[in-house]
Order: sequence, then C-alpha cells, then structure tokens
Amino acid sequence: MTARPLIAVVGRRADSVPILRFTATLAAEAICEAVYAAGGEPVVLHGPAAGPDQGLTGRLARFDGLLVPGGADLGPARYGQDAHPETAAVVDFQDDLDIAATRSYLASGIPTLAICRGLQVLNVVCGGTLDQHLTETTVPHGNAVHAVDVVAGSRLAKVVDTDSIDVSSYHHQAIDRLGRGLTVTAVAEDGVVEAVEHESADVIAVQWHPEDRHLTSTSDAALFADLVDRAARRKGPIQ
Repeated sequence: MTARPLIAVVGRRADSVPILRFTATLAAEAICEAVYAAGGEPVVLHGPAAGPDQGLTGRLARFDGLLVPGGADLGPARYGQDAHPETAAVVDFQDDLDIAATRSYLASGIPTLAICRGLQVLNVVCGGTLDQHLTETTVPHGNAVHAVDVVAGSRLAKVVDTDSIDVSSYHHQAIDRLGRGLTVTAVAEDGVVEAVEHESADVIAVQWHPEDRHLTSTSDAALFADLVDRAARRKGPIQ
C-alpha cells in the first residue's frame, strides 16, 4: 500500500486543555480531518520553547507538505505598527513559530497551504502590512459565509475550477499593503484580499477557512486535495 504523504500542520500552543494537566500543542480536528480525507497524513509540528526557528527548515525537509493554519492575531510590531484596540490574543511564541515556518517554506519550496492567519503571516514576511480591524461592510467577514471572486488564470482558479466561490469566513484582520512577490488571486465584493500566490514558492494562501466546509464544498475540498497532490509529487514513488 502506498504511504500517505506526510503533511506537517503547524501546532498551536494552548495554556490549558481540559483533558491534559499541562500546556499543549494542538491542531484543529477539522484541519486534520480535511487533510486525511484528501489522502494525506496530518502530523502536528511542535515548536520547541528553546526557539522555534532552530533547525526548522531541516525538520520540514522530512515532510512532503506543510499547512499553516489560522489562529490569533499576529503581533502588529511584526509589521511596524502599534496595536489597534481590537487587536487581541497576540502570542509572541506563536508569531515566532509561524514566521519561521513561513520563511522556511519560501526558501525550501515545500508544498504549502496557508489558511487565514497563515496568509497574513505570509504577507508580513514578504514585507506587507495588515489592516488590524476591518471596517464593517455589506460583506460579513466574521463567522459567516460569503462569495469571493477568483482571478482567472491563477493557480487558485485551476484548483477550484470556477471564478466565484462561497467561503466560510472568520477574521477581523486582512491584507493592507501587499507583500513583495505576492499576487492577489481572489477578492471579496468589498475589496478585501481573499487569496494570494507567491511568484516562486509552492504555496496557495487563502483568507477563509476551507476546513469548515470541506465535506460539503467541492472548492474547499479541492484545496486540500491539491496540497496532498503537490506533496505526493514531491514525495515521489516509494523505492
């Protein structure tokens, strides 16, 4: 039997979990289920407290693909801003880990899917900035489903095979100034950037949460299938 491609899911540090006595490194079950349903083997990537960037590129080389999930707000100091009153739950350790993982996949070329915060970290690593709190519009970005328009000819368009999709959205921050080497590949009706691709790295980054509806949305399932397919090609045939 062919082994499933190993997909590293960058872990999220939690101070308290009901079934554990100590802190925990976690991954959302919906993310893991979506990767597994697409044929991948999700593995939570732990960031050691001694410094999450130490040896991370070498550690990621043991995997076939990478997923950088959503999470709390990225610290605004990372892109040269003071905190907005609505910016909350910043975790320096998590920022260090996600930034290190992003720099690693940009340098190594490991196939990557970046989700929500993952897209925002990519933009900041590439020199961009974030709108720390979106002005309310007719598009409900917080805990809602809304439409996005996909740019024709983009990698994303080839994956979802349509020019408009409904997405599950849960965020209050978004790209402001676009980072270097990034191209916008999807936007919401109000102009919020919903997806980007990089000029050279093997990454698709989306602002929405495809894991929420991967069982019912063909476009969301396609994102995970694409990640696993890219990872399988990197993995190559078993010797």
